[in-house]
Amino acid sequence: MHTPRVPLVAQILMGLILGIVIGAILNHYPDSRPWLVEHILQPAGDLFIKLMKMIVVPIVFCCMVVGVAGHGDNKALGRMGAKTLLYFFCVTTTAIIFGLVIGNVLQPGSGTDLHSLKAVDVNLPSNGSGNHGVASLILGIVPDNIVNAMATGNLLPILFFAVMFGLGLSSLPQERKKPVLDVFRGVSDAMFRVTSMVMAYSPIGVFGMIAVTVANFGFSSLLPLAKLIVVAYFAYILFAVVVLGSIAKVAGINLIALIRHIKDELVLAFSTASSAAVMPQLMKKLETFGAPRQLVSFVVPVGYSFNLDGASLFLGIGTLFVAQLYGIELDLTQQALLVVTMVLTSKGAAGVPGFMFVILSATLASAGLPLEGIAFIAGIYRIMDMGTTTLNVLGNALAPLVIARWEAKRRNADASLKAEAVAARPQADLAK
Repeated sequence: MHTPRVPLVAQILMGLILGIVIGAILNHYPDSRPWLVEHILQPAGDLFIKLMKMIVVPIVFCCMVVGVAGHGDNKALGRMGAKTLLYFFCVTTTAIIFGLVIGNVLQPGSGTDLHSLKAVDVNLPSNGSGNHGVASLILGIVPDNIVNAMATGNLLPILFFAVMFGLGLSSLPQERKKPVLDVFRGVSDAMFRVTSMVMAYSPIGVFGMIAVTVANFGFSSLLPLAKLIVVAYFAYILFAVVVLGSIAKVAGINLIALIRHIKDELVLAFSTASSAAVMPQLMKKLETFGAPRQLVSFVVPVGYSFNLDGASLFLGIGTLFVAQLYGIELDLTQQALLVVTMVLTSKGAAGVPGFMFVILSATLASAGLPLEGIAFIAGIYRIMDMGTTTLNVLGNALAPLVIARWEAKRRNADASLKAEAVAARPQADLAK
């Protein structure tokens, strides 16, 4: 008799629940915790993240090259790229303003006793303290060593090089271009198969990561910051329903149907707090939902650097939380300047856990707020990052569908104008 296979989403949820239970037990028995965390649980979680990071770069690079070189019409590609970046800019700016509005209305940091908070050491990457202006952003996009960018998994330089390489490839004669494109398509398809192999391990990886988080911090550390957690998750849900729901409705997309279609990816993103963990299978799912492959190959990888809705939303809430925690008032002008700063600092954030600390530190420094506030958020940030990442993934799933509808409407409008011109031509000739 054939045994029914347990769906992946159910396996991930079981790993998540079991990880919480084991982590809670270990938190009550600290003597047993260090060895189990260091030798079993932490390596189990780290292995999954390493496996996913291993496949993200080749998939992103190959898909982007195929999307650019296979498009054929560089003018149309440029137009689509401009529309994509404009869409990302508008949505992430809306998310930042949305976060500031929620932070002002619900005051997540007011009434919190500083002495009751548990500070956690935060090791910021060296690039978190540098200049975050427009010039710095542009310089950071252009790689001086593409091999090094691939080795470190720095997505923005990889995307830039892939676009340049794709444009160069598309300009070659067909007999030279086709074999190279076929190779990249073959590598891309093979890497999607590898993704399926890696995903079989995902429930164990989720179990290890959640168990480590709960074992180290327990549930007691959540209580003083419960208001911040509730406000953040309320904002995530409200943004998804109001903003993304409105965008989907205007574009004629059923957001509920999309969520059902990518539920496995959303659960995995929530469990791992890593956008990179779901990118390959998300791209496949969007193709089956109806988005053109070339458009998905272009929009989704770019979105992982430029369309972080959840991260942008938390920037506003997190910044106001620190200001309110220390009793610092930020007037409307200061908050307007914060929006500009956040728009710049939020671009190019890595889709891996914890990089938000770099962006948040740059934002706090620009506003003259105490950087020590990050240490208090760090203790519970894993819980918040799960929701942030899930919203990032949902936003990036909606984006290519919206751009596809946008392009389809333009093509229909062009076709209508052409048909009208053709229909009018005989009458003009007759009048002569």
